[in-house]
Amino acid sequence: MLNRPFAPLIARIETEAIVQGNDILKIDHFLNHRIEPAFMQQMASEIADRLRDFKPELILTAEASGIAPGLMVALQLGLPLVYAKKYHPEVETPMLSRILESPTKGGQYRMVLSQRYLPEGARVAIVDDFLSNGRTAAALIDMGREAKLDIVAASFLVEKCFKRGHALIEAAGVPIVTLAQVEALVDGKAVLRK
Repeated sequence: MLNRPFAPLIARIETEAIVQGNDILKIDHFLNHRIEPAFMQQMASEIADRLRDFKPELILTAEASGIAPGLMVALQLGLPLVYAKKYHPEVETPMLSRILESPTKGGQYRMVLSQRYLPEGARVAIVDDFLSNGRTAAALIDMGREAKLDIVAASFLVEKCFKRGHALIEAAGVPIVTLAQVEALVDGKAVLRK
């Protein structure tokens, strides 16, 4: 099952997550600011197992927080990793780019991919830390398709089910893989799908 809850991650979120308001789930002390390599490897192994049937040939992600899970999944599958650069990137041409809104940092940023590293027709799996509004993943899908890649799946460690990201990626016709599904943030706690 592509979205079967992964018990070790569920347990960490239930016991350690900090919830701010009705929107922010902070687990950056083990996921994307301070990273625990052994735990990241455990999660990446589970994502890799779920992606194998899609037969990806390349892992695609976005800097910065997508690099750790993307690299670990790529290592598990023996595949190269390409990541889109954000902010003020210097990227060789030909390149693809999109302007995105940042819900966490405010404002806009540019995300850029060098086409040099995107072999036409390659089967690509996207790997990232969070699926929330889905803007980053949707931009990666869009740029990948513009580069004539076959986007076979989009995978995330954590999905905020109460946001619109799942529907956005699903509408693009891309299968979604997740390890933890947060149904809601209520009274300072994350309500998780079991």
